[in-house]
Amino acid sequence: MALGTNHQTTTTEANFIPEVWSNEIIAVYENSLQAAKLVRKYGFKGKKGDTIHVPKPVRGSANVKSASTQVTLNANNAGVLDININKHYEYSILIEDIAEVQRLASARGFYTQDAGYALAKQVDTDLLSNAATFQSGTAYSAAVIGSDGSTAWDGSASTNTGNGANLADAGLRRVIQTLDDSDVPMDQRSLLINPGQKNVLLGIERFTSSDFMGNDVRVKSGKFGDVYGVQVYTSTNLATVAADDTTTNYKVCILMHRDAIVHAEQLAVRSQTQYKQEYLGTLFTADTIYGTKTYRAENGVGIMVPA
Repeated sequence: MALGTNHQTTTTEANFIPEVWSNEIIAVYENSLQAAKLVRKYGFKGKKGDTIHVPKPVRGSANVKSASTQVTLNANNAGVLDININKHYEYSILIEDIAEVQRLASARGFYTQDAGYALAKQVDTDLLSNAATFQSGTAYSAAVIGSDGSTAWDGSASTNTGNGANLADAGLRRVIQTLDDSDVPMDQRSLLINPGQKNVLLGIERFTSSDFMGNDVRVKSGKFGDVYGVQVYTSTNLATVAADDTTTNYKVCILMHRDAIVHAEQLAVRSQTQYKQEYLGTLFTADTIYGTKTYRAENGVGIMVPA
């Protein structure tokens, strides 16, 4: 028996042409990324392997040049940082034919935005989790509290000393000094805070002035202002850390230079569609492959604040 002439064509499947989905998803993905725009990025696209070996040079020194003597050579034995490309995340939906027939055309816009946002949030969350090793710590052991920027956070603290505390002007100045003392470059620094700390800063007069807020705060996604030459961003992806009592939670705000964290992307966001006859529907999947790692631990500070 003939199957008939109801063939799927580029006209009937126009809403599912992969290139259209890809372009829309990439646009949302790139717009939603925040932390990824503030860290060092290494392209690994189209290359084989599961590890990137990144040189990690140490700084040389200037030496006195004495008359009639040869110059002093810097012996720079650069280390190597291995970045494992071990993160593969996907977003998938199966749209059955009846849903495709009956749904509004605008529904596709929701799926592309949702896919782009979901993947961007995952990438940003993985990048920001590297703050656990800033200042050569482990599991945020080198993090400081927000009120003074110098008191070490203590998950077992039973008093105010060592507990996460709200950001304060003195605390911000102190964590900035921490980077200064390590000769971290002054430019390309960022401060990422959670919405709760944004509310705290809005209650401090100096942080509501035009000098802090600037004129372009609405131009960049998440951009909140500028403090002491550091760009401030609000993020909901900052890590939540439980104290030893397991009932008290803290948020980790982050001050960092671009070289604190690296993002190695092997597969940029792509989208694929496939008709699944057994389900009488179209499977749509967007995915990305990447790896993240702390590159220069001295270039970042974790700041513990109330959750």
